[in-house]
Amino acid sequence: MSPIRFSSSSLKQGRWYEYLIRFALGGAATVFTGLVSGRYGAAVGGVFLALPAIFCASATLIEKHEIRRKREAGLIGKRRGQMAAAVDAAGAALGALGMLAFAVCFSMLVLRSNIPVAFVGASLAWLTIAVAAWYVRRKMRSQTSGFANSRTR
Repeated sequence: MSPIRFSSSSLKQGRWYEYLIRFALGGAATVFTGLVSGRYGAAVGGVFLALPAIFCASATLIEKHEIRRKREAGLIGKRRGQMAAAVDAAGAALGALGMLAFAVCFSMLVLRSNIPVAFVGASLAWLTIAVAAWYVRRKMRSQTSGFANSRTR
């Protein structure tokens, strides 16, 4: 199993206007959430804040990058682009589980302790759930691919 690691090489693949699009969509979602919170309260606004503000933009940009990379290699690349966007979507879902753990833990801890303690505890919950979800997905994926390979022999 490969360890979780950070790679900044993908930042070099983007174009300046793609980052501008992500920034603008994220800002627009944040402003929209603020307007909803001001009108209907924090509980309703929090639901909108939990939405992945730039996920749609990033998924389409990832697909476009993969297709472009394959075209430069002389291939079509449409399926590869779709698969790359699907992997990004799976990562967003795992991140959402971590965010849910953070929200639940913070709301429970802030009633019993002070805000810094609740923030640290909720951050640890987020980290634990996000890594555990990644690990479970990785294990399930390797088991199902092994099953698929044994059936095709």
